[in-house]
Formats: sequence, structure tokens, C-alpha cells
Amino acid sequence: MNELQLIQSKIYEIRGQKVMLARDLAELYNVTTSNLNKSVKRNIKRFPADFMFQLTKSEFDALRENLIFQNGTSKWGGTRKLPYAFTEQGLAMLSGLLNSDIAIQVNINIMRAFVTIRQMITENSPLKRLSTLEKDFNALKQDLEEIFADYNDINEDTRAQLEAINLTLAELQAKPKTPSRRPVGFIRPKE
Repeated sequence: MNELQLIQSKIYEIRGQKVMLARDLAELYNVTTSNLNKSVKRNIKRFPADFMFQLTKSEFDALRENLIFQNGTSKWGGTRKLPYAFTEQGLAMLSGLLNSDIAIQVNINIMRAFVTIRQMITENSPLKRLSTLEKDFNALKQDLEEIFADYNDINEDTRAQLEAINLTLAELQAKPKTPSRRPVGFIRPKE
């Protein structure tokens, strides 16, 4: 799995936003989660609620059910506090705090991952699919109109032939019946 796919696998949707968790970021930046959280707390003014938020117990339990956090919260291991989640803007702000070469490279890759996800979402958006369907419908409509126009464009010779056939059929229907002949055979008709 390349680095971009690895990062994309660590992007979760929580509260309707694409976020990354502090634990995953610390792993990518090659620092401890504790040190990452301390850096954030020292610069808490840079992280308003739409940049970073702490997960609720129910959100954390939902992540734990999906095996993202296997140990849960415990005094004996696992996550001791509810983790922080960083939005794309929070990650950009975090890049200003961590200034190592690894952090800079990881931030570049994270931004690329978020851009890739955004592109996938816009490519599969209902509006784009609707415009594609509308184009297909208009092309189909145009083809049908051309087919019906060709169908209605009967040349004069064909039109004359059809009229002659209709006239002949009308004459055949209008002719009076010929008087009945005497049947052939030994049976005489009743009169």
C-alpha cells in the first residue's frame, strides 16, 4: 500500500466531516500521541471547534466497534482519554506547529489525500451524474427525432405506389359480388 492510500485509509467521516485522529497523525509524524496533544494544547487558540474537536463517548465506541481502537479506554492500556479529531483546516494549522522534515513531508501527503478524496466526491456527485444523464437523454432524443424524420420522408414514388395500392383495395371491396354459380356435384342448391 503506498503512502497516499495509507493516509486515505486513516481519514474517517465523523459529524459529517472528513477528519484524521490524533493517534494516526502521531504515528505518521513519528511522534507520540502525548507529544502531539501537548503541542496542540500549547497552541489551543489556533484550533477552533471547526478545526479540531474531541470525540464523544458514543463516537469513540462506534470507532472501537469498527476495530479502529481495539483496546478502548482503560487505566491499564489503550487510549486513556477520548481522542482528538482534526479536520482538513486543523491539519493545515497543525503543519505550522510541527516543523520537522518528516512532519512537512507527511503534511504534503495528507493534503494530497484530502484533495484526492474531494475530487472523488465531486466526480461522483449527483449533479454531475444528472448532467451526464441529461446529455445522454438529449442525444437519444436527437437520434429519435432524426429516425422519425427519416421515416416520415417517404419519396413521391413510394407515396404514389401506396396510393395505388389503397385505390385497388378500395375497388376490390366496392365491386358487387358475382351471382352465385351452380355448385359442381350431385347436390342441388335449395331455392
